[in-house]
Amino acid sequence: MYDQPRANPSRAAMTFDQMLERVRYEGAYPTRERAAEAVHNVLAALGRQLTGDERVDLAQCLPIEAALTLTAQIPDTEQLTGWGFVKDLAARTGGTPATTRWDTGAVLATVTRLAGPDLLARILHQLPGGYALLFGQAELRQPQPA
Repeated sequence: MYDQPRANPSRAAMTFDQMLERVRYEGAYPTRERAAEAVHNVLAALGRQLTGDERVDLAQCLPIEAALTLTAQIPDTEQLTGWGFVKDLAARTGGTPATTRWDTGAVLATVTRLAGPDLLARILHQLPGGYALLFGQAELRQPQPA
C-alpha cells in the first residue's frame, strides 16, 4: 500500500533554503532563523494532527528537513479545530495567539504551494473545521443534516 510512489504533478521541487526564504517573505520575518523557527513549530504541530496517507503524501511534497519535522511527531488522539490548533501551538511555544496565527499562515501558505490543490483538499477533508483559513483557503463546509 505505501510502497507505490504517488504522483503529485502540481508541486514544484523546493529546497529547504528556498522554503525558508518563501516563509520569510510570507511572514515578513527579519531573519532566516525566525522563519526556520516558525517552520519547525508549525510543521511539528501539523504533524500532531495529520494521519494516514495525507501525512505520508504531504511529507513527500516537503523538503527533507521539513518532512522530518512533520513526521517526527506522534499524532494526537484528539484532533483540534483550527482555532484549537493555534491556541495549542501558542501555549507550547509561549507565543500569543495573534503571533502564532501569523506564523501558521506564513508557513501553511508555503505548504499549500508545495502540496498542490488535490492533496490540500484531502488534508482539509481529514481535519476538523477552521483549518482552511489557516491554509489561506475559503472555509467551505457542507451543512450537517438536522
